[in-house]
Amino acid sequence: MLPVDDLGEPVPIPDRPRRVVSLVPSLTESVPEDSLVGVTDYCPVDTARVGGSKYPDVDRVLALEPDLVLANVEENRAEDVQRLRANGIAVWVTAAPATVPQALASIRRLLATAWDVEPDWLVRSEELWRHVEPVWTTAVVPVWRRPWVVLGRDTFAGDVLRRLGVANAYADDPERYPRTSLEDIRAKGAELVVLPDEPYAFSADDGPEAFPGTRCELVSGRHLTWYGPSLLEAREVLRLRR
Repeated sequence: MLPVDDLGEPVPIPDRPRRVVSLVPSLTESVPEDSLVGVTDYCPVDTARVGGSKYPDVDRVLALEPDLVLANVEENRAEDVQRLRANGIAVWVTAAPATVPQALASIRRLLATAWDVEPDWLVRSEELWRHVEPVWTTAVVPVWRRPWVVLGRDTFAGDVLRRLGVANAYADDPERYPRTSLEDIRAKGAELVVLPDEPYAFSADDGPEAFPGTRCELVSGRHLTWYGPSLLEAREVLRLRR
């Protein structure tokens, strides 16, 4: 019986795949590096580039003759996954995790299924992120502007902050990434605005000026939204001053 990915789709993964293309930057660092033959333009690995996550060059992916492609249900388009599978490529699609434990469990299953490995960083991350600190502040977390988009319910990044004691003012929104207005964000009355440098590159000159009188914190998007080895340092990097 074939193993199934996070969406329940059977995937004919070869034993210890050696030609892997990752279309998910947050997963790339988790894959044994000697297995990677292709990554997106945003992945921190020195190998062949295949374009962005949303719009990869599928022909370039096919030309690399991968024995496994990694994709994500939120980051990648279903039509690209379907085209790869139609060309006989095994594609493992991960779900969009709502919590840190869900993300780590997904990675654990992928690594165990494909490579039969349990890396030390994974075990240590599971232990490190088990602890949930008491809430000490409430924040809004914009991830885009023009239009404004914020973290809503059931997001990995929201759970990362909650485990650091930062509640999300939009946690009860019906959308995971609601589009909203600056007026609505301000009306939430949050004590803190968390501004990551990805996917939108908020900076000292682009973001804080929209929230005069409210404390703003610029943070690493990689540490806030990626679930791989970076989680080992993320807890300390993201620890906000009280």
